[in-house]
Amino acid sequence: MTASEAPTVPVLEARGVVASYLPGVDILRGCNLIVAEGELVGVIGPNGAGKSTLVKALFGLVPVRDGSVWLRGEEITGQKGHDMVRSRIGYVPQTKNVFGTLTVVDNLRMGAYLEPERFDAGIEAVGELFPVLLERRHERADRLSGGQRQMLAVARALMAEPAVLLLDEPSAGLSPALQDEVFAWVQTLNASGTAVVMVEQNARRCLQVCHRGYVLDQGTNAYTATGHELLHDPKVIELYLGALAKAE
Repeated sequence: MTASEAPTVPVLEARGVVASYLPGVDILRGCNLIVAEGELVGVIGPNGAGKSTLVKALFGLVPVRDGSVWLRGEEITGQKGHDMVRSRIGYVPQTKNVFGTLTVVDNLRMGAYLEPERFDAGIEAVGELFPVLLERRHERADRLSGGQRQMLAVARALMAEPAVLLLDEPSAGLSPALQDEVFAWVQTLNASGTAVVMVEQNARRCLQVCHRGYVLDQGTNAYTATGHELLHDPKVIELYLGALAKAE
């Protein structure tokens, strides 16, 4: 397969990233990723391919042993999570991504803790994207549905006005109907101008909505192309989509 031409002005870029949780056991073995302004990029691959490790490495949660990470032309390799937030990178983990005992509005307030002056503008923007959250603003987060909790986790990250948002398995553990809801609001969020990197096990659905996709295998890039091209590539279908579909 011939990879699609890379975007010319990346908002976020990983260059040959090698990363691991433990010394001497590399999970990522030279990964590359490019995200253009306003782009929706999907990352798929079999279990253990390094997908979640990649977004954690981009956000500074996993040490980068070699290679580099760049934001709008500035190297940010090794920055800590709070510095990444200041640099306008948002991250939503797969699990434990809301404060269950806090109200919806207090969860959102936590998203603006580094710059509390952004809270009023942020909650107004979040309300336009996720009106149900403002309707339930005084309820505890653990009383929301699974899909609404995912909305809240994303909304909290948006309070810091990220230029790019990293989503780790946003549809994991949800019913098919709620998964459709998640993919719909990810597209809406992206259409509002926020660049998104979305790691997903629901590979087919991910490729249907993303502009470009990366297939990771054993910690390296196996294929890179538009979502449409990957979705219809015979090799990708044979090697990945069939097996991934069984796991969905």
